[in-house]
Amino acid sequence: MRTPPRILVVDDNLTNLEVLRVRLNAQGYEVVTAVDGEEALRRARELEPDLVLLDIMMPRLDGISVLKELKADTALPFIPVILVTAKADTRDIVNGLEAGGDDYLAKPFEQAAMVARVRSMLRIKELHDTVQLQAAQLKEQTKELSSWNRSLEERVAKQVAEIERVNRLRRFLAPQVAQMIASSDAPDSLLASHRREVTVMFCDLRGFTAFTEASEPEEVTAVLQEYHECMGELIFRYEGTLERFLGDGIMIVFNDPIPCPDHTERAVRLALDMRGKVDELAKEWARKGHLLGFGIGIASGYATLGQVGFEHRREYTANGSVINLASRLCDEAKPGQIVISQRAFAAVEQSVAASHIGQLSLKGFNRPIDAYEVVSWDRTSGLS
Repeated sequence: MRTPPRILVVDDNLTNLEVLRVRLNAQGYEVVTAVDGEEALRRARELEPDLVLLDIMMPRLDGISVLKELKADTALPFIPVILVTAKADTRDIVNGLEAGGDDYLAKPFEQAAMVARVRSMLRIKELHDTVQLQAAQLKEQTKELSSWNRSLEERVAKQVAEIERVNRLRRFLAPQVAQMIASSDAPDSLLASHRREVTVMFCDLRGFTAFTEASEPEEVTAVLQEYHECMGELIFRYEGTLERFLGDGIMIVFNDPIPCPDHTERAVRLALDMRGKVDELAKEWARKGHLLGFGIGIASGYATLGQVGFEHRREYTANGSVINLASRLCDEAKPGQIVISQRAFAAVEQSVAASHIGQLSLKGFNRPIDAYEVVSWDRTSGLS
């Protein structure tokens, strides 16, 4: 409600109109007037007063008709109406109240009664406006809360999807690499089918088949669990892509999906650390009667990489002759040997102590393949 309140006084009697105007002005109210029903409707719609004092008996359009139109006009806010009528005309009072009037004054009225009724109606108007404002604010807050809830639901759904994507990626990627891909603006593009130079490592336990035939399943499971945990920790430390676990066999890819310029170096250094760790494990296994060795094959070359599978199950894999070469070199490795291809050796030649073990005839390859054994990481040793 505005300050000061605006009151529309409607009466066809100019003397009554002036008396009401003067008395209400004296109370500090803003007063506007109308001399008939049609003017009253026009001014009410134009000015939206806070209160209307409406004479019932008027020519052209009587007060009851004006009252009905005001109350039926949904474009107008709530405006209380005090009906002004002759003292003895109770029929007009009843009809007016039934038509929507909020109070009445009987002519001739006293100053104190008129002021009291005006103040009472203005308090009702103020209370109504306050309630309406609070309702509008509550509606807006509800709308904002609904918007926040939708935004929160979207963020939660996005975060859940990211967590699920990271969890899937962590099956074959180092945690920091998986997080990097999951946080990328276009993670799927990093895992889309593509061709790239990679270094591939295969490793497995020597004597594992005989061990499984002679041991209880619980013993085999315990050895594999210990072996996988140790190897997995090292693989992720060097940020290799764990392409697969297959029993005791492990395949690791370097330089994909996150490129790294020293991928062959990483593979060789990982192989040396893995060999050292398995040597420690093998001593404990030997005390339990399990005679197991460890062999590694490493090759560098181009491969096609990407996701394979279906909607509910996808894996990230590599294909190409370099994969087969690394696998065959692993097959040729004796316990404790790290056998690498010519191309892989060329990338680390200045950093390792190694020996040429000759040309190997490998299944699936038409010509003999030069192979090298890496003995240690030693930038001063070179080829022996």
